[in-house]
Amino acid sequence: MSSRVFLSGIEAEGRHGARPGEKDTAQPFVVDLDLEINVGDDRIDATADYRAVTDVVRSVVQEGSFDLIESMAEAIARECLTFDRVLRASVIVHKPNAASRLGIHGVAAAVTLPER
Repeated sequence: MSSRVFLSGIEAEGRHGARPGEKDTAQPFVVDLDLEINVGDDRIDATADYRAVTDVVRSVVQEGSFDLIESMAEAIARECLTFDRVLRASVIVHKPNAASRLGIHGVAAAVTLPER
């Protein structure tokens, strides 16, 4: 059986951006995931390990360096697909500081990578 799992509001700080100075200091990012998972049965080891997925997301944000949040979203989706039971990953990366500088509620990019 395949199921969709949503992990929302994964917060991490990173040094990303294309504008001068954006990579000088860490800034907040928020990641939402929509994962299609091949669930074997009603056992914890028959699904994706949500803690491990969350750790990988934070690692990409904290350790990577991207000019575009679209590129960060794609890198996160690719990492999510490395988990055995994850069939598809949709990732939304929010960049709150960019939104506040523009006087709007949000700036985000979304990427979906298909089944392997």
